[in-house]
Amino acid sequence: MQLILFMDMVLSALMKDFLVTSTKLDEIDLRILRELGKDGRMTAAELSQRVGLSATPVIRRLKQLEGSGVIRGYIALIDEAALGYTMSVFVSVKLDRQVDHALRSFESAISLFPEVVDCWLMTGNRDYLLRIAVTGLKEFEELMIERLVKIDGVASIESSIPIRRVKAGISRSP
Repeated sequence: MQLILFMDMVLSALMKDFLVTSTKLDEIDLRILRELGKDGRMTAAELSQRVGLSATPVIRRLKQLEGSGVIRGYIALIDEAALGYTMSVFVSVKLDRQVDHALRSFESAISLFPEVVDCWLMTGNRDYLLRIAVTGLKEFEELMIERLVKIDGVASIESSIPIRRVKAGISRSP
């Protein structure tokens, strides 16, 4: 199993603009973020060489980036296929009602499904988009029939199976 430690820097364009303004990120901060985005396990000495600053100011900047929430944490990227989860399925869910109670109820239920890797509240004709990681069609069928369709408030479900991943990333680099 290949593990690569990476930092979790999930920032939308608006949030990035807000953070750049509110935390006053400069070009060195952005270089630090780009380098950590490539290798979140590097030492402060390695990072300081890559950004052209000595280790002490790099460590201080890292603490500021962590404290301000720009760097939310460091994670291990796990190869799902190496664990046997060779199939991803994208599932669109439409609820019978789009009221706060129904949304909270669905989100609470779906948070208990380990197969659901990502869950997004959407605009448009569907309420949620899920990415599900399973060992194959049999496991997906069981999940759909025995659990997903039985969540209170689910009106309809559409699934799509991707052919291959064209691009992957954890977050947009600054």
